[in-house]
Amino acid sequence: MEKLIASLDLDDYIAGYKNYLAREKPLFMEGDANLHFRFINELCRYDFTPPPLVSNLDIKFIHLSKRGTLHIDEIWEFVKIVRYFLYLKSKKLEGAMAEWILGINIPNSILDIESWFDNKGGLKEEIDPRFASMNSALKTVKEKINGALKSLISSSKLQEFLVDTQIHFINSQEALLLRGGYNSALKGVVVGRSAGGYFYVMPSALDGYQKQEAEILSQKEALIYEYAKKISAEFEKNSRFLKFLNREFDRFDNYLSRVMFAKANDMEFVLPSRDNKIVLKEFAHPALKEPKRVSVEFKKSILLVTGVNAGGKTMLLKSILAAAFLAKYLLPMKINAAHSHIGSFKHIKAVIEDTQNVKNDISTFAGRMVEFGKLFTINSALVGVDEIELGTDADEAANLFCAILEFLIQKGIKIVITTHHKRLASMLAANEQVELLAALYDEKAQRPAYGFLAGTIGKSYAFETALRYGIAQNIVQKARILYGEDKEKLNDLIQKNIDLELKTREKLKEIEEKTREKLKEIEEKTRKTEKLSDLLEEQKEIQAKEFEALKFKFEREYQEAVNLAKSAARQNESKEVHKLLNRADKVKKSIMPPKFFKDEELKVGDRVKYGMLKGIITALKKDEASVDIDGVTMRLPRNSLKKSSIAAPKKTPKTSIFLLRPQTAGVTLDLHGLRADEAVEKSDKFLSDALLAGFNEVRIYHGVGTGKLAFAVRNFLKTHPGVKEFFDAPVNQGGAGAVIVKL
Repeated sequence: MEKLIASLDLDDYIAGYKNYLAREKPLFMEGDANLHFRFINELCRYDFTPPPLVSNLDIKFIHLSKRGTLHIDEIWEFVKIVRYFLYLKSKKLEGAMAEWILGINIPNSILDIESWFDNKGGLKEEIDPRFASMNSALKTVKEKINGALKSLISSSKLQEFLVDTQIHFINSQEALLLRGGYNSALKGVVVGRSAGGYFYVMPSALDGYQKQEAEILSQKEALIYEYAKKISAEFEKNSRFLKFLNREFDRFDNYLSRVMFAKANDMEFVLPSRDNKIVLKEFAHPALKEPKRVSVEFKKSILLVTGVNAGGKTMLLKSILAAAFLAKYLLPMKINAAHSHIGSFKHIKAVIEDTQNVKNDISTFAGRMVEFGKLFTINSALVGVDEIELGTDADEAANLFCAILEFLIQKGIKIVITTHHKRLASMLAANEQVELLAALYDEKAQRPAYGFLAGTIGKSYAFETALRYGIAQNIVQKARILYGEDKEKLNDLIQKNIDLELKTREKLKEIEEKTREKLKEIEEKTRKTEKLSDLLEEQKEIQAKEFEALKFKFEREYQEAVNLAKSAARQNESKEVHKLLNRADKVKKSIMPPKFFKDEELKVGDRVKYGMLKGIITALKKDEASVDIDGVTMRLPRNSLKKSSIAAPKKTPKTSIFLLRPQTAGVTLDLHGLRADEAVEKSDKFLSDALLAGFNEVRIYHGVGTGKLAFAVRNFLKTHPGVKEFFDAPVNQGGAGAVIVKL
């Protein structure tokens, strides 16, 4: 694995990741990758204190199995693990993470032992009165030693030999720093020399105190050993639990180290799928400081990369293999994870370096054959081969590698190949399982474009590259002549094909953009038409109700007039009949037909109303008018239209507003530790600055905690007029502890 990591330029990345581990361990995590991925995503929602550095405990478990006694420092390593799990249990976790951590029940005897230790790994005085007594005695002896030394320092006999008036600790012993010749003024033992050539001297007058101190320390060590023996016996009884806890600590350390590394470097996780397809979207290789992000689709068996020298072919190959490697071990990477897809591979092989070495007596080509020979014995592999024709005759290699690659395709092995050999490229291009990718060259700038074009073979640009790196013009020109006119024409043909493909794609892109714009217009017009249709339906319903009401009124009034006429006819007296007929005539005259608007009042350009709808007349006919309503033309009866009293909106002169953008505006805001009112005030200013600066998207970190701060911030965002929408940040950018705000 180390060789593969070095070949893919991932050394610094792996070293950086390992800095987050509590103790070094393999990259591979045993168990279900889907479950690991789920826990990693859950951990992204929380902020944790990283676990303490812990040593490997395998040898300690062997000692316990043989009923040996651990040293107190070795016991402390176990206590650190127990103490960290107690810290995790105190966190307010949710979901599967809470179920896992809270499901670990630590035996009471182990909890008791954990409570015996202070934060520096020493046993507390409270657990045994003898510790308190010994510590008190040691303190007394130390005071006597310091008193004796201070007395000597103030002695007039010793003044001329003192380098300074400090008490120095050399090898845990108190000493004075003296010049040569001190023997006449002080008896003592030299315990060290300073850089300036002076002597660290332990005065003989302190011998008695030193013996007392040594005796007390010896008694304390014996007492510590007594407890170490007692603890080791208890650990031996609980060894199965401690082994389990040790494994779970490594598991949590694997998860948290990945999460912390991802957050620190703005990276995302990709869960490998159960196929062998690779789709990378905006992937950045970790070794590049300012990378041009790579987007590539590799769905077939072979990806053949050709094209310009120094155009990024090798780095593309390494990027594809590196992405598969990082996904395999659930390590984070700089990528658009939502639009990427990485398959699963049991083996990842890189055939990049020249294996020729004076020690191994093997040629470049022979070394390549050895590497390819290994591929015949494996399955489910992703292989990268750089400069495949390296080390032998190119024409012979083309035929040989073509046969080898066809065999490997049948085995289901996936291969990325870079080459400058056009014969091999043309032979492989006919295979349906081969995808072509060409590294591009910028003809105007006379340098690689560091981009790729799918579906074609690229030109090497060897002569142009030679000129760019200082080879004389006359030498390159002679090389062109030797190369031959026919081959140069073939190169020109390849370049024309690439140029044509690029122009075609640009044209297609332009057509797609215009089509999208046209579709937007159609969608907008359809939306308006649907809205008008709904309004017309409402208008129909209103008119139908009005018609029914008028009909009912007319029928009632007509019946009333008829009844009056009948009543008059039944009267014998002529006077009364005339009276009733007059009343009937009045009722008849009161029945008025519905009034419609006059046609002559309307002309083209008038603003009119049709029920609740308003528009402008664009054309007039005998019985109908064409009316523009919100960009949609409708034909309506003339006598159903009424002039609108609302005038057309006047065009107002444009006013230019110049805003001074704030110099301190940023795209992220950290609110950790603030009160809710402080956070809202700070968020308000932050969003104002961001809007003035022209930002479309910002990120606010509020943390998870009790949820009060998150609640206050999100309520504020709901009411802010400049906020279009907001949602939880991706897991690598804070998860539920942060919010992405669209402005």
